[in-house]
Amino acid sequence: MLLLLSFSGKDPNPLDEIMLNRPGLHKIHDQPLRYMTQIIYTQIDRDKFNNPFFKQYTYQLDAKKYFYAASLVKLPCSALALERLEEMKVPRNATMYTDSICNCQKRVKKDTSSATGLPSMENYIKRMLLISDNDAYSRTFELLGQEYIYKKMNEKGYLNTFIIHRFDAGCSTRDNSCTNAIDFYDESGTLIHKKLYERFKGTIPNPLGEVKVGKGYMDAKNKLVMEPKDFSNSNFISLQDINDMLKSIVFPKSVVPSFRFNISEDNRKFMLKYLSMLPRESDRPRYNTKEFYDSYKKYLIYGDSKKKITGDSIRIFNIVGQSYGYMSDVAYVVDFKNNIEFMLSAVIYTNDDGIINDGKYEYDKTALPFFGELGRAIYAFERKRKKENAPDLDEFKFVY
Repeated sequence: MLLLLSFSGKDPNPLDEIMLNRPGLHKIHDQPLRYMTQIIYTQIDRDKFNNPFFKQYTYQLDAKKYFYAASLVKLPCSALALERLEEMKVPRNATMYTDSICNCQKRVKKDTSSATGLPSMENYIKRMLLISDNDAYSRTFELLGQEYIYKKMNEKGYLNTFIIHRFDAGCSTRDNSCTNAIDFYDESGTLIHKKLYERFKGTIPNPLGEVKVGKGYMDAKNKLVMEPKDFSNSNFISLQDINDMLKSIVFPKSVVPSFRFNISEDNRKFMLKYLSMLPRESDRPRYNTKEFYDSYKKYLIYGDSKKKITGDSIRIFNIVGQSYGYMSDVAYVVDFKNNIEFMLSAVIYTNDDGIINDGKYEYDKTALPFFGELGRAIYAFERKRKKENAPDLDEFKFVY
């Protein structure tokens, strides 16, 4: 699917050395079955015309190894929402009134976090990319629906992607097949598009088939059930798929046209800006920085600290996920001062007691220190790696 991608099986894999020799990563490396870690590290080199070439290295990568995608789904759904709006000829800042028709739906006519106090896909995407907002994702899912997402992901070649539900609690599989009617209005209050209620009557196969995880789980009544939890109807994206989705947004010319998200350059830049922005840099929506600190969704390099990220040299364009003991981060990292760029994607499972939904996960003790150390280790490796041509990174500089 990706062009300009090179890899030599004869090359030594730097991830092996880093995982073995970096003290903070020993525990993870020595217990692969316990932590179910997967890593993709992509080196980026440029020719004299600044065209990028990629060399990918992996650690325990397995497209058939399940992990709960959690908020990673917000990246493709944000891009698909912009794609669908362009198909409907609706601007992303159009007022978006969501109706309630089926069970488990919400009627939405306000968004107090926006500059106008009105809901729009533009503000929903900002909320998703800035702080991984779940309500914003559910409203975005309702614009798209299961069938549209499935069709588009297959057309683009992301065959290990399975997105079939909202993040609203209590919605059944059937509830999630029904998506809301939505009306769009321009700035003068004139109706410009009506999206009708939709129900998908087909079935979407999980690419992994039946999926069960853990040795037990807490059910809806908070009772312990001592059998694996069924994730067969839960969202899934393989690490390679979500890594490639981010790459297609950051480097669209490196992707065969049919596999790109069909969005304008303005919409692509909009996504990149908010993928890299810190919560405190946003005016609307505005966030409490004590709750939404700089590293709130910047797990790599900074995840094990809540201190303010100082300096403006490093920017991370990323999407994260955290739920059911799984934690993931998919990122493009740049250092403008030192002319460094690389991609790094990883997932880890931290659930020592093996019980799903009991709220006892080792995110702070194990997962975030792992991401922080991994990001710093790859960054240090890149600082020493020789490149024939320094990259021109100006296109990734934004005013925040």
